Amino acid sequence: MKILLLIILALIGIVVLFLIIGFFTKKDYSVGREIIVNKPKAIVFAYLKLLKNQNKFSVWGSMDPNMRTEYTGTDGTEGFVSAWDSENKNVGKGEQEIQKIVEGERLDYEIRFIRPFKSTNWAFMITTRINDNQTLVHWEFNAKMKYPMNLMLLFMNMEKLIGNDLSKGLENLKGILEKNN
Repeated sequence: MKILLLIILALIGIVVLFLIIGFFTKKDYSVGREIIVNKPKAIVFAYLKLLKNQNKFSVWGSMDPNMRTEYTGTDGTEGFVSAWDSENKNVGKGEQEIQKIVEGERLDYEIRFIRPFKSTNWAFMITTRINDNQTLVHWEFNAKMKYPMNLMLLFMNMEKLIGNDLSKGLENLKGILEKNN
């Protein structure tokens, strides 16, 4: 009986320790990647600002070919919403909304996940002219995790997990845009 009590107390102690650590663990993270696309900046930005195009190059948009999508508003304008719903647990259900557009420069959007867990995150894409026929595209994802869920950041390498998806998506974008000569 004493051994069982010691095991229970040890488990409670471990849980309490993790909860205390959670108070001091960061609650937000940012992951960004960039790529050079051999197309003029105006062409690249015109393609990027349409959220419907994102499903063509984003890794997340291609995870479930049976994913249901719904659009509200005018694509490429502030307030446009792209919603998705999938039975695939890696895709889930959610929506993203264009929050701000600096024409030819930057697109900011809010991503609202509903399932498998609720959270609100932010992302943006910036285009920078390198020369007449080359554009640097920067794609960044920002998130906040509430306590005690932020403890997951101790065990998950978000830089690698999300960064790999961003890199693959940017490679897909480059392939799509450069293929259309």
